[in-house]
Amino acid sequence: MVTQEEKYRRFMALHARERAFVMPNPWDAGSARLLAHLGFEALATTSAGLAFSLGRRDSAADLSRDDILANAKAIVEATDLPVSADLENGFGDLPEDCALTIRLAIEAGLVGGSIEDATGRPDDPIYGFDAAVERVRAAAEARAGKPFILTARSENFLWGRPDLADTIRRLQAFSEAGADVLYAPGLPDIEAIATVCRAVDKPVNVVMGLQGENYSVTALERAGVRRISVGGSFARAALSGLKQAAEEVLTEGTFNYERVDGSEAERLTVPPKR
Repeated sequence: MVTQEEKYRRFMALHARERAFVMPNPWDAGSARLLAHLGFEALATTSAGLAFSLGRRDSAADLSRDDILANAKAIVEATDLPVSADLENGFGDLPEDCALTIRLAIEAGLVGGSIEDATGRPDDPIYGFDAAVERVRAAAEARAGKPFILTARSENFLWGRPDLADTIRRLQAFSEAGADVLYAPGLPDIEAIATVCRAVDKPVNVVMGLQGENYSVTALERAGVRRISVGGSFARAALSGLKQAAEEVLTEGTFNYERVDGSEAERLTVPPKR
């Protein structure tokens, strides 16, 4: 069995190398095993994918900290790969809430996780600058000396605040507060991504499949990106395949949809006996 410390060292090494790596987002143990089988080197959870699978909204009101961490633990236990988690906004407004979430994430076997500066309140969507920085600082202190890579997220562009200067200011402050990886989902184009990468001193994560134009791994790597995730887009792709198959049966009365056979599905999702 690969230990948490060994997974952490492997995760650290991925961030330290010159080329970018893709860290896809499974939503359960089976999808995690499939992605590991295909050769990905690390995984991340997705609150959106989990929400789709449970028939809930992707929000703190519908997905509790216990829900998120139970799902993350199942994914951690499904493979020997390093797993980082989408930890929302730390499940509370206070820095202490973020610190508790990080400690519980480490107990669940995770070797990474993200804290965002979105409040979850549409009328006041982003924490003030000072509060956002203190929340990251508390999360960083909670994982000090532990095998855990902290990602800090600036959510401006997801909440109708397309202010690149403020986003960079926040990411720089998050880095100074102790974050190991920086992340601003929803940046509008490759030029903005490159600008962020040049402006900060820590590895940058970007998400593809979220909105707007998609760029290749090579293009993102040239822009300075170190880590690429896919958010809930793989889960949406899976739902799209299910929808197309169901619509074919309902509208055409045929069963020609693409699929793997049972033995292949088992090979991709069930670990071999030891």
